[in-house]
Amino acid sequence: MNQQQSAVGYLPEERPGFVKLLLYAIQQVIVMFPATVTVALVTGFQVSTTIFASGLATLCFILITGKKIPLYYGSSFAYLTAISSMCAAEGFEKVDGILPTEAIQYAQFGIICSGLVSIAAGLLVKFFGKKVVETILPASITGPVAMIIGLTLAGNALSDAIPAAAEMSAETVAWTVVALVTLLSTILYARYLKGFLGQLPLLLGVLTGSIVAGILYAAGVANLFRAVPAAALDASLWKLGDGSIFAVPAFSFPKVSWTAVAAIMPIAIATIPESTAHMYQLDIYVNDVAKRKGSKKKYDLINLLDRNLIGDGICDMISGVVGGPAGTNYGENISTMAITKVFSVPVLVVASIVAMIVSFFTPLIQVIYGIPLAVIGGLEVYLFGAIAAQGIAIMIEKKVDMFSSKNIAIIASIMVIGIGGQYAFGGNIPFFGLQVPCIAGAAIFGILLNLLLSIGEKVKEKAGAAK
Repeated sequence: MNQQQSAVGYLPEERPGFVKLLLYAIQQVIVMFPATVTVALVTGFQVSTTIFASGLATLCFILITGKKIPLYYGSSFAYLTAISSMCAAEGFEKVDGILPTEAIQYAQFGIICSGLVSIAAGLLVKFFGKKVVETILPASITGPVAMIIGLTLAGNALSDAIPAAAEMSAETVAWTVVALVTLLSTILYARYLKGFLGQLPLLLGVLTGSIVAGILYAAGVANLFRAVPAAALDASLWKLGDGSIFAVPAFSFPKVSWTAVAAIMPIAIATIPESTAHMYQLDIYVNDVAKRKGSKKKYDLINLLDRNLIGDGICDMISGVVGGPAGTNYGENISTMAITKVFSVPVLVVASIVAMIVSFFTPLIQVIYGIPLAVIGGLEVYLFGAIAAQGIAIMIEKKVDMFSSKNIAIIASIMVIGIGGQYAFGGNIPFFGLQVPCIAGAAIFGILLNLLLSIGEKVKEKAGAAK
């Protein structure tokens, strides 16, 4: 009976056995790692500090939400340009790929203030009800927003999976082969493996791709593995010897910067529809697993939206205090749970602890950091596509009328602004002198358009009912 239940999946309150628990947790960490570390590398934040902050924030999120919402907190791409513009305004430049400590401290202050936006949204839901969010963020908005989150990352996935080289070489061939092996093996594992192994397709896909990369390295074809930058160890607060075994992450405390607040705080608006979309996704998938397991319990997770938004805001503050980037609940981890049907909160607790432990031990950082970019790219193709597919699932589940001119206008506008902004302007749309992040811009335009097109709807409904 237990084996049959575990084959179906795990509900939020269920805890797998120790070995399964640990493997599921490691899988979640690996899935979180590419995007979270990429944010650190692009912005110039410390990698080990970023990993620690993601683990700490996840653990705090789970406690804040009463251990009822299975979500992992990681660094958000939405803040990349905001942090870059703040650094440019203050005259900071990266050294060996890492920002000066003072620049990170200024950004931390903006990140902490951005948490207030999500907290305010959560309090609005708490006191005025979920209906407020459903009115402002119906499935015709949260669905396409979830889709553009995945689709705007498609370029990142392919650029990681396929090297941008003018001429073919042994390295480019090896890179592409490893990415394809990772992608196809992960898909095959997810499709055909059953039972316990069927719940580890992403971990097994990473291992398969890494093994192939190791074989190619041993054969002298190409070395696709990476090393931890020396600058990361130099900034450590304390090292054991040369830091090759143990190094405390480079924690820092925030410094007041109103420039950082002006650049970073408004971006939090983009994470609200994203986080709301994640809650709709979870609600659908967790209840599906409950139904498959024959459970009569109704997991009405969307009614915990206020806790989710408040938790998001507090976690931004927690990450900002220790020196990590601003973040959000991760679609990659939700995709992993949807694929594996493992929604166990204890798994995410262990994953957060594993992430924090990893951040202190240089060999562990090296193992995760050393995963070839080709492997990460192959995995991203599947994961980012799954995020987009879940947006479609939201609209199907909520029975969005696709013949409604109102819904078509909203969905079309969000999709074109979000995806077009990414590929025409690199993610930031020039708008009356402002640089608006495409996801935030698409979400805000969708919200305003929905409100505009909703004018008079209630009057018509009442008139129809009177007849």
